[in-house]
Order: sequence, then structure tokens, then C-alpha cells
Amino acid sequence: MPMHNGFLPREGFKADAVFKIIRQTALNPNLTLPLLLVAKYTKKGQDWAILHPTAYKRLKTLLVLGLLRWANSYLSRRVLNNWVQDKYDWSKEIVLITGGSGGIGGKVVQLLAERGIKVVVLDIQPLTYPTSSNVYYFHCDVTCPNRIAQAAREIRAVVGGDPTILINNAGVVRGKTILDASERDVRFTFDVNTLAHYWTVKEFLPAMVQANHGMVVTVASAAAWVTVPNMVDYAASKAAALAFHEGLAAELKTRYNAPRVRTVVVNQGYTTTPLFRGYRNDSPFLVPTLEPDTVAEAVVRQVLSGESGQVVLPEFVNATALLAAMPHWYQHSLRTRGEVIMREFDGRHVVEDVDRFYEERENAEADQDQDQDQEASAVLVQE
Repeated sequence: MPMHNGFLPREGFKADAVFKIIRQTALNPNLTLPLLLVAKYTKKGQDWAILHPTAYKRLKTLLVLGLLRWANSYLSRRVLNNWVQDKYDWSKEIVLITGGSGGIGGKVVQLLAERGIKVVVLDIQPLTYPTSSNVYYFHCDVTCPNRIAQAAREIRAVVGGDPTILINNAGVVRGKTILDASERDVRFTFDVNTLAHYWTVKEFLPAMVQANHGMVVTVASAAAWVTVPNMVDYAASKAAALAFHEGLAAELKTRYNAPRVRTVVVNQGYTTTPLFRGYRNDSPFLVPTLEPDTVAEAVVRQVLSGESGQVVLPEFVNATALLAAMPHWYQHSLRTRGEVIMREFDGRHVVEDVDRFYEERENAEADQDQDQDQEASAVLVQE
């Protein structure tokens, strides 16, 4: 499954293609600087600058903007990586991904596995694609710290070590209004989309910190920046996941003395997975509907770079991050106009009956506690 490298994305000629053309031409110092030097130091160029002063002025402006863009990108990249470099030996790294049985996560697994990288999948759903011997699947409820700890022990025994790359990809959406959503609907959304990040990081980050090597990828969403009706719990959970990523990055440097442990956050727009079936895209040019392969490839490229960073798809989604700085009349009108987006929502639910899900988990935990109490009593009797 080779990665897409064409000029146009899979989604066709959309706003992203226009932005790419602008980056590679008008805002590309490798192009504007030679043109400016020709205009300044050659006879024909000087004649052109005299005859077209406005165009000459605009060329200088484009060069300055391009250099500022380059400097901003360089500074952001270096700061996000704490000004230190690290090396990844992909024959030895172990990637763990939650929710990797299908969808975007499944594509990520296949792309990494094809490169010979060991990949561990934690999911409550079985794998939906054929795998190779370097893919390990563990049935695991990532909302339960005890289940994660149990899976971690199995991983260390079977795979032969701690994961060095953790991709928190598992996500759910219920698609209900605030009043229609039950307590467990809301709890399940946050358990998977936010709290699971805490539990997996608590289990697998210490080994990364000790080695001062590793990466934590947080798959958030464009919804972290803007919410619409019937997506309030989802958007809130993704905003919390984004905050988790930001805080984790700061703690790695200031609290754990692990500046080489990388952090990546993914803010993707609407993607055509069964999870969001029935979602209506009302801005198909600026914010095109993404293919799962497109998002997966962007994630894999960032992981293989071995660097911290942010993956935003499509590019116009960056504008939604500015929403909080906009006037309230604009913010409110944008959110209310978005009410059509989830009106026909009929997405696949990973767990259809969340009440039964929690009841079964509570019963299992109660049985486990009872077994532990019995073992403790037996020990006391033996003594």
C-alpha cells in the first residue's frame, strides 16, 4: 500500500491544492529571492523594476513573507523538539496504537507494518484486515486502567519490550444532544476520547521517560476547536485531548527531564469512516471530506520523521483554531449554522449498548475484587 505522492490529494482539486501552489511559488524564497536578485543586479531586471514598481514592491513583500514563514516553521520545529535531536531505529521500535482494528487506525497499522515495524493493536473490536507476523493484536478495553495494565504485561512478554511509540487513536461519537445523551453516553465518550489517553500514558510513558526516547501521538480532531449541535460531548472530549497533549509536552520537558520524548497531535477534519456515517459536509471545497488513507499517511509520515509536531488536515482547518479570537456574534452564528451537519447522523457505534458495557465491566471488576479477597483470606488461613 504505497503512500500517495501526487500533486493533487486523493480528494481532488480543493483548497489544499491552491494553498500548496501558493507555498511552492509566491511564498517560496527559493523562487522569489533569485527573481529579486535578478531585478536588483541585472540591467534587464533593473529596467523591469523601473517600469513595474508595483510588481517589484510586491515581489519584495512576497520574499519577506516567505522568509517569515520559513523562520516561523524552523523555530516551531526546533522548539517543539526542545532543540535536541534523537535517532529512531525502526527495526527495534515498537508502535502501540489504540483503536487500530479498522478505520484510520487500521490504515496506520498497515502502513507501518509494511515497513517491517512491530505494531501492537489494542482494541475491543477484532482486526478487519489481514496482517503480517509483526502485527500483534490484544483485545483490550482501553477505558479500564486494569485491563491496560494486564495487556501491558502480555505485550512485554509476547512482543519483547515496552512500546516506544504510543498512538492514542481510539475514538467514539454518540451523535446525541446534551439532553438526549444519557450519563453513560457522555461518560463513554470521555472514557474513550480523553481518559484512555491518561491510562495508556501512565502505563507506557515511564519506560520512555527512563530511556529519554519515544513518542506519544494524540489523535484529537478539528472539533477540538469548534463544536456544533449533537457533537457537544465529542467536541468537549477532543478539546480535552488537545489540552492533554499540550500539557504532556510541557511536563516532559519541565517535570520528567525527557526532552527527547516526542509529542504529536492530530487535528483532522471530517473523514469518511463508518464512525461518522451521515455527517454532512457543508464546506466541501475549503474543508473537503478526507479519505482515511489521507489522514493515516499524514500520521505515519509524522511518526517516521521522529519529531514532535502537529498534523492538521485539511489545511483550512487551521483557521478554526482562531475561532476563540473572533467576535462572539461570528462564533455563535458559525456554531448555529452548523446544526445541519449532524442532523442525519447515523454513524457506527463501537459499543451499541453502553449501559450493558458498563454493567459487564462493573460485574467483572466486582468478581475480580472477590477473587482477590478470597486469595487474601486463604493466605491468612495458611499463616
